[in-house]
Amino acid sequence: MAAREAAGQAATLEALREILAGFEGCNLRLTAKNLVFSDGAENARLMFVGEAPGREEDAQGVPFVGRSGKLLDQMLKAIGLAREEVYIANAVPWRPPGNRVPSPQEAEICKPFIRRQIELVDPDVLVFLGGASAKLLVGTNDGIMRLRGKWLDYQTGSRAIRAIATLHPAYLLRTPIQKRLAWRDFVKIKAALDGRVQADVDPT
Repeated sequence: MAAREAAGQAATLEALREILAGFEGCNLRLTAKNLVFSDGAENARLMFVGEAPGREEDAQGVPFVGRSGKLLDQMLKAIGLAREEVYIANAVPWRPPGNRVPSPQEAEICKPFIRRQIELVDPDVLVFLGGASAKLLVGTNDGIMRLRGKWLDYQTGSRAIRAIATLHPAYLLRTPIQKRLAWRDFVKIKAALDGRVQADVDPT
């Protein structure tokens, strides 16, 4: 409740960042080095949401840096976009100790802040990097391999945003053979941004 009230007070992304920096309702902030709020363009048509920062993100205070970030940059370049043209955030803005998975309670506490972030950016297309952020924000129980590549509706309360889940860059680094699936997802994302419609039929 405190998180919802705090997030609802933010009229701008900068105000939301300041509120989140002073929010004491999540214990992850006590062990993290930095708040990892966002990177990219605040008026972007394309927004990415991951799960939580890792060690390098925590050190720099920027989401998706290091090897995962470089791979994401390459994937964006492949569809004609630069990092500076999109908006990148995480569902949980503080690194959990030891890079563990955020607990359901930690994710729920942070949920109003990422929801408000999405509302303020108001993208045309929302991309969940990995299954965790999709499960948190659209309430699905499907695993990422079943979920990826399918268009979803993300409801902000005032409108529906086209959303899609794809494989997390960290997973692709561990399992490079699956890059072909992520490429199919990014082709769909590019088509949506260009106003073209691609069917959801996926042979995989």
